[in-house]
Amino acid sequence: MKVELDEPKCVASGQCVVAAPDVFDQRDDDGVAILLEDQPGAELLDDVREAVAVCPAAAIRLVEQ
Repeated sequence: MKVELDEPKCVASGQCVVAAPDVFDQRDDDGVAILLEDQPGAELLDDVREAVAVCPAAAIRLVEQ
């Protein structure tokens, strides 16, 4: 799977970080999400799906390869 983050759409809510802390973090200056791992392992699939579901800006996309 590949995770895509549309940073300009991010509203810095931090929900992705709560759902998948091994995959997402937030910038210190503005709180916008950043990807720590764009191709996380299968063991993180449920966490990433949760992050996609809870993102209020729909800024995260999961592409299964």
